[in-house]
Amino acid sequence: MAELKMVNLTIEGRPVQVPEGLSILEAAKTAGVLIPHYCYHPGLPVAGVCRMCLVEVEKMPKLAPACATSVMEGQVVHVHSPKALEARKGVLEFLLINHPLDCPICDQAGECELQDYTFAEGRAESRYREPKRFNPVEDFGGDVLYVQNRCILCTRCVRFMSDVAQEPVLNVSERGDRAFIGKAEGHDLTNPWAANVIDLCPVGALLSKDFLNKARAWELDRAPTVCTGCSQGCNAVAESRDNVIVRVKPRPNEAVNQYYLCDVGRAGYREFNRRDRADQPLVRTGAGLAIAEWDQAIAHAAQALGGARLVVHVSPNLSNEALFLLERLRTQLGGVGTFTVTRGEEAVLPGAPDLALRAERAANATGARALGFAEVPALDAVLQNGDALLVVGDALDAVPADVLARAATLVYVGTTLPAVAAARAAVVLPVANTMEEEGTLTNLRGRVQRYLQARTAPGVARPTWYVLADLLSACGGAGQFFLPSEVFAALTQVHAAFSGLDYESLGLQGLPMNAPSGRGSAPADAGTSGVTA
Repeated sequence: MAELKMVNLTIEGRPVQVPEGLSILEAAKTAGVLIPHYCYHPGLPVAGVCRMCLVEVEKMPKLAPACATSVMEGQVVHVHSPKALEARKGVLEFLLINHPLDCPICDQAGECELQDYTFAEGRAESRYREPKRFNPVEDFGGDVLYVQNRCILCTRCVRFMSDVAQEPVLNVSERGDRAFIGKAEGHDLTNPWAANVIDLCPVGALLSKDFLNKARAWELDRAPTVCTGCSQGCNAVAESRDNVIVRVKPRPNEAVNQYYLCDVGRAGYREFNRRDRADQPLVRTGAGLAIAEWDQAIAHAAQALGGARLVVHVSPNLSNEALFLLERLRTQLGGVGTFTVTRGEEAVLPGAPDLALRAERAANATGARALGFAEVPALDAVLQNGDALLVVGDALDAVPADVLARAATLVYVGTTLPAVAAARAAVVLPVANTMEEEGTLTNLRGRVQRYLQARTAPGVARPTWYVLADLLSACGGAGQFFLPSEVFAALTQVHAAFSGLDYESLGLQGLPMNAPSGRGSAPADAGTSGVTA
């Protein structure tokens, strides 16, 4: 492997050493210097069309676009020199000539780069006194609206569809002051990754129909999370207002999803806002299910699970912490641990290596396999007459009532209360969903990733790991846990695949599990394992 050649230069008076071939713009980031830009994005080919990143480089005859100029040994770069500032001020003035200046009603207000840079470096007043150009809003299909009046023609959306999605349905039509982003005739943005153009747009030209007029950027609470739409494990940010999730956006992670998130993952937040939530512990009495105190419900659940072969059927979207406690419970009481994976059509993002909406619609199937659970095609493959059945997570949707009838008793731990559970469950324990608790998930490549709580759970619902820790204790299991990090620490002591990991080291980018032969490499995609007694 060839040795990486380093280049020394100075940016804003700060000495910088970066690899050869890096752009001045990226080099400036290592020095903590932000160079304003619009058309540049690290996940897209360089276009150099907006001219907003112009900087002064000593011994160069004219200003240089920082995004398209490579670093050189001994370079001296001035980002905020009078010459560079005046040039960028001129660029901003041209961009605002026909811009409607409708920040008070724009969905992008508060997170708009045109707004930010104009405030920082633009003119206080416009010198343009002529009537502004006006064009109607256009529906691009899918979730995307195009507001031509706000467009600055950075071409990020065009390059994403052409080079990353490799479905070139967008283009720059016309020329000069008549130019706009056009759509290929007869084509809409129906690609399952098309909504990424909304995130890529640095202004309010491309808007989400789903998020339109829901909230202002400064009204939102944000929490890093992991998408549960499939086994890819894309990093995301969950945004909520008044304890309601209103939007999910991609969070950059070069090792997992780069800068993107599929449309399925974006729309998945609606499932977390369901109104038919289980929010009180329920215990079956002669009159049906009745509300109970937590201690009472846990005691009834522990009693119901004893005395028969136990089948633990889990959702493959459960956290590693919950699965670990369930594996302990299964070991304590005996029986089998299983899960079923729903599969759909795979949608690859061609321009982003190893990124796709995976056919395996399960966020933590890899973690479930690593923690001793076996994948089965359906619950009826393992459930026998007279078994005690513990179902955790929303895993009853596809289970027929006649299959559940085989179980002598059913304890249901979930976020909702399906009709089959309401009819047959001896105990219902309400738990938080992924947006309402903290934990870890393991993606298909074996990368263990943290997610944080984005909203509070309804009623008296508790985190899944918390409820399972109480249930384990009530069944005679050892150990008390008060934090998910404590559960994870116990997990790493038992399972070699997770050894050496902890919440602090995982950070918000995650780390790979240990391969069976040693530490530091992710396991290959796991296949179906057999059911263990």
